[in-house]
Amino acid sequence: MNPSHIRNFAIIAHIDHGKSTLADRIMEQTQTVNDRDSKAQLLDDLAVEQAHGVTVKSRTVRNYYHADDGQEYEYNFIDTPGHVDFTYEVSKSLAASDGAILLVDATQGVQAQTVANLRLAQANHLVVIPVINKIDAATADVARTAEQIRALSPEFTDATMLKISAKTGLNVHDVLEAIHTTIPAPTGDAKQPLKALVFDSQYDAFKGIIAYVRLLDGTLQANDQLLLMANQQTVSANEIGIFAPQRVATKQLGVGDVGYVVTGLKDPQALRVGDTLTTATNPTTAALPGYQPAQSMVFAGFYPQGDHYHDLQLAVEKLALNDTSFHYHAENSEALGAGFRCGFLGIFHLQIIRERLHDEYGLDVLTTAPNVTYHVHLKSQDEPVIVDNPIKFPDYSQVDYVEEPLATATITTTNESLGAVMKLADQHKGTLQDMSNQGDLVVLNYELPFAEIAYDFFNALKSVSHGYATLTTDLAGYDIADVVKLEVHVNYARVDALSFVVHREDAPRVAQELVHKLKFVIPRKLYPMPVQSVVEGKALARVDVPPLRKNAAVSGDKKSASKKQALLRRQSVNKRQAAHSDIELPQEVFNAVLDLEK
Repeated sequence: MNPSHIRNFAIIAHIDHGKSTLADRIMEQTQTVNDRDSKAQLLDDLAVEQAHGVTVKSRTVRNYYHADDGQEYEYNFIDTPGHVDFTYEVSKSLAASDGAILLVDATQGVQAQTVANLRLAQANHLVVIPVINKIDAATADVARTAEQIRALSPEFTDATMLKISAKTGLNVHDVLEAIHTTIPAPTGDAKQPLKALVFDSQYDAFKGIIAYVRLLDGTLQANDQLLLMANQQTVSANEIGIFAPQRVATKQLGVGDVGYVVTGLKDPQALRVGDTLTTATNPTTAALPGYQPAQSMVFAGFYPQGDHYHDLQLAVEKLALNDTSFHYHAENSEALGAGFRCGFLGIFHLQIIRERLHDEYGLDVLTTAPNVTYHVHLKSQDEPVIVDNPIKFPDYSQVDYVEEPLATATITTTNESLGAVMKLADQHKGTLQDMSNQGDLVVLNYELPFAEIAYDFFNALKSVSHGYATLTTDLAGYDIADVVKLEVHVNYARVDALSFVVHREDAPRVAQELVHKLKFVIPRKLYPMPVQSVVEGKALARVDVPPLRKNAAVSGDKKSASKKQALLRRQSVNKRQAAHSDIELPQEVFNAVLDLEK
């Protein structure tokens, strides 16, 4: 199709404002999906998306729209996630788009993620169409919502506010018309060498890596010999096609088209999202700038349950290809064996990855406590040791001082929850840098230790703000911190996988909470097992896991109480020595660490 009749756009909004429902109506009114295949939230096809009712992965669909001006237009739209943990998916989608529909729920008004996604669209210099959804709801306040949208940006001052109901399809036709009249057509030259952006990818067990591409220049033919410019990897376009919404093979893709390329590559490391795809025989001269790599906020260890390390390795490789904000590298634990140290954008992201491992690959994993990266300065050397795993934290006798990462956190919240959000930031050792207003929302700039927001800060922020607050962070450098490594000893054996780093002032409280939680989740044996929290060689807290029963001294012989006690003690010591390292830890043990308020 002529590039002047192509429109590439994304749908962005806060979570639960109706993105996926509007996507369903667009596909219905352009007859992309027939009545037999149509269903609610058609694009949310992952099991975790259906279970949680949220969009996790961006999805691309090509639609053909017969406009009121008599022309046929090609609409390539992307349904993006709205949850704060999946902002990176939104940024990838916007990089492949020329415009965006900003969808706002009339019953909720502008919310935090609305603002965050609008900032991403403006950073990509996209034309934004404001749309108010759910105008037919009993609690809708359309006039107030329109005022909030106009206060977001000067470009909305005189903009036409489209008012729709995605659920019933009311006025969705106006949105379809606004797309081709407002969003610009893609610019590019079909005579130039092929230049295509790889904005996403997927792994198929039979076809290998499938690259999702947006063509900027040139044309792409089936069976072309191609070049991935980042790694200088040559591939063959075994199959090319479009999304409608399932993959449909075609013979050619042109300027402005969005489609896929079956590369046949089996190595998940061979392709990088953000790469530039060109022809091997006539490559383009300059590669596209690509993406800023996703910055992991939370690190945790994944270990296989049972003898499934190789299966877990293949699974995390494929997930990392499908979700480029998920990072991993191999590691070993004395207690749990071989596993992976993984990086996530947030705790919900961690939960989604665990569920995808279970649903898509049939794997259950043990997950260790989240942590951040520390710079540990030793007495014996000048260069600091970079520690991203508590297991590798040096002995306290060798440590001169420790630097922890600081985050510049931008929190956007409502006036109603401002006090609760500021109290939460203070509890997590935050320092207020600046405060400003953006419409009806308040923007707070804090400096916080990354360790304080690595786990529970995200969830607590959503809780105190009733889901309306959003958080964006940037690394603000490293600063000296008084932190210590807290170890857990079970039956006098150190369990390295339960170790974590904590601020010294919090260590006594955390140690007491931890051992009392572990008392009820560590599997009991026939003898009492001491559980200790140890900091710098000293036990700060101890409890005994009670035995299942004391049956060693029960016999037909009559013995004095003292002899029975002596026999029990001897048997307890013998059993401990035999089972000193025989400690099996279920996930409940690690959940006890995860549930701590550090």
